[in-house]
Amino acid sequence: MQQDEHDLRVADSAASRTIATILRHDARVTSYKLALIRAINDVVLSFPDAGTHGQPVAIPLRMLGEFWVAYYWPFVDPRDPISQGPHAVRGGVPRNDVEFRPALTQLRRAWEDDMGAVARASDGFVLVNDFHVPRRRRGYSQQLQLAFKRAVRTASRAIEQPIQYAGPGNWSVFPRPDLLSNLFDSAIGVPGSTVSDRCVLVSRELWDGFLHLSLWVEALSIHEWSLFTESVIQQSRARISRGRAYTLLTQRPDNRRPLDWERNQVDLLLMEGRVFECPWTGKLLRRPADYDLDHLLPVSLYPINELWNLAPTDRRFNQHIKRDRLPSHELLLAAAPRLELTYQHYTGSRLLRDALRQDVAARFTRAGTDVDPRTITSAVVDFLDRAAEARNLARFSVR
Repeated sequence: MQQDEHDLRVADSAASRTIATILRHDARVTSYKLALIRAINDVVLSFPDAGTHGQPVAIPLRMLGEFWVAYYWPFVDPRDPISQGPHAVRGGVPRNDVEFRPALTQLRRAWEDDMGAVARASDGFVLVNDFHVPRRRRGYSQQLQLAFKRAVRTASRAIEQPIQYAGPGNWSVFPRPDLLSNLFDSAIGVPGSTVSDRCVLVSRELWDGFLHLSLWVEALSIHEWSLFTESVIQQSRARISRGRAYTLLTQRPDNRRPLDWERNQVDLLLMEGRVFECPWTGKLLRRPADYDLDHLLPVSLYPINELWNLAPTDRRFNQHIKRDRLPSHELLLAAAPRLELTYQHYTGSRLLRDALRQDVAARFTRAGTDVDPRTITSAVVDFLDRAAEARNLARFSVR
């Protein structure tokens, strides 16, 4: 045990030096390297059990590109664009500061057309997370779905540049991206990967470093990104203050996306006579008026609308006590049987069972495509515990 703890400290130290060097000292013309480190950090937090297999982890460039869509979304407001690097002129033709600006601007316009409202800085995160859930993705127009694919594809191409030049030399921190089909013998892919995905390989030590240093990595990457944005001379010749850049980079969505389908399905189960238990208080939930459909992992951290993250809870307790916090480790363990009952009820509905199977397979490496409630509960409890520790989130208990 002491040797394991020593190895972990050494790995964390090496990882922190590598990450800090990229964020603080690497030469940069655009914000690409900052976005790369932040995206890898978010992937690690999104799939923490991928690092428990003792192997390097393969992350699809497509997945990193989705995070870039969310990060750069505030900077492509067509009414107030914010440059993320110089607009070079080649052959007398002005070039974009970031390669994917036109595609992302088009996506933002398509979103506004679908919503009938001006986009907010945090709506990129809402869109990306909705597209992870097939039943929610189908609710968007075909035009927006095509625009999303184009934006992610062009962002994915741009990501190869900072992967190559991160650190002291070419491919010195990350190897050249390769197809997942060529990496099966040496790495594990994060959930949702396909054999045709081009992936960047993250070593086991670096993955563990990101996980244990997650809060620090996010804070430093956003701080450095704010300073960089302030240093960029805009096309209007003005400058963007670091405070404004920080505000845009840290916007998170509120819980304004409707969960009508999920709630209707739970209401049907209640009408059939099934009784849920609030995982936190144990209160029996028999009527639609008794419960809120709570995000176990708060929306303020990640707007995950996957079914495993939604559980009926005591309405009063959820609104006045839990709010955007996570339960203590002890309360999570005590709540496990009640969460298991929730997933057991979900499997009693064909529609919810299919949705649960899809959502679990897209998030956890160890739960597979099985909808065994006990297996899902174990994976969810571990996920919430790891997220709380990695981000030092406020936690609550029940006296």
